[in-house]
Amino acid sequence: MAALTPQQVLQFHEEGFLVVEDLFDPETDIGPVLAEYEQVLDRLARDLHAKGLLASTYAELPFSDRLIRIYEESGTVHPQYFDFSLPQNNIREDTPMWTGPAVFNMIRHPKLLDAIESIIGPEIYSNPVQHIRIKPPESRLPANLDAVTLSSIKQTPWHQDQGVIKEEADESEIVTVWFPLRDATEENGCLAVVPKSHQEGLVPHCPASSENATGFGVHIKERVIEGRTVLPVPVKAGSALFMTKETIHSSLRNLSDHVRISFDLRYNPIGQPTGRPDFPGFVARSNERPDTELHDVEIWSALWQEARRALAKGETPKFNRWDPNSPACA
Repeated sequence: MAALTPQQVLQFHEEGFLVVEDLFDPETDIGPVLAEYEQVLDRLARDLHAKGLLASTYAELPFSDRLIRIYEESGTVHPQYFDFSLPQNNIREDTPMWTGPAVFNMIRHPKLLDAIESIIGPEIYSNPVQHIRIKPPESRLPANLDAVTLSSIKQTPWHQDQGVIKEEADESEIVTVWFPLRDATEENGCLAVVPKSHQEGLVPHCPASSENATGFGVHIKERVIEGRTVLPVPVKAGSALFMTKETIHSSLRNLSDHVRISFDLRYNPIGQPTGRPDFPGFVARSNERPDTELHDVEIWSALWQEARRALAKGETPKFNRWDPNSPACA
């Protein structure tokens, strides 16, 4: 069991965040995920090489160096190729995503669910707001990236996770779990949090638009953060950062010479809205009805493929509540 102590649960609720040290074994728990992503990167390299966008597949290079070289030579970045979620716009039936067994097993990892159970109880739903975050070093980004893409890679802006979902989930007890697959440091772009900010509830967010180009995606204006305590949170591989859905946080810039790679997961009690109804979640643990738990990666993958088909054929749904022209965004 990897249940949290009463002191850890208290800190989570009082501070809005908690670092759990050594939750995973870097070799036996995280190793298979890294190995799987080596295969994903190899597939990307072969695809780009076949299209004449790479002179070589660079199979001899380690993951970080290989990804940087592929991004530089192809002239763009390919985050969606690795992600186990879908983007919020321009979804096609062939939009790339990765729903492999090592990723699925990590989302359902017993140690992780034990910790989540300590906070929300044993009826646990895997919320589909989930991503792999791959942050290349700024100094090695392709030179011709557009401003929006460049901003999205350099530094995740200040936000609350409640701010990037629909209002139907405002009462849901959503817990965020962020953990690196390799050490996350201040130099390579770990997260930073505003302690106790969850006590304020939801604050206004602003979507980036042509009229409001500051920041990327849904974000909190910098003036809201001015004067507050900001705490960088380095996390070593094997450890994890837990946050409430109201905790204000961002990421730092990657000023190192290697890729920062991390998972960004959500969980909430079964039956509560996820805030993203067009994406598929699943029952990760249930003491009341263990027969409803999803254990089959093929079914999980099929759920995402069906969501992709449906979204590609229909109108793009609304993913958040915010108006870029509101006074808060002026």
